[in-house]
Amino acid sequence: MGAISIWHIAFVVLVLVVLFGGRGKISGLMGDTAKGIKAFREGLKGDDEPKDPPKTLSKDEKEKDAAA
Repeated sequence: MGAISIWHIAFVVLVLVVLFGGRGKISGLMGDTAKGIKAFREGLKGDDEPKDPPKTLSKDEKEKDAAA
């Protein structure tokens, strides 16, 4: 009962063909998903330094911010 039969293998192959095979919409969707994941990982690597340095407040600006 727990053994893998020919029907299990056929079903897995069918699912893989539907998802990744041919020029279907699902295979295009899976390719776009992979590109999105790759772009996300590259974005996480990014620069360690922020592009804009944080703005420093003068003494007067700090007092105005604290009062608000």
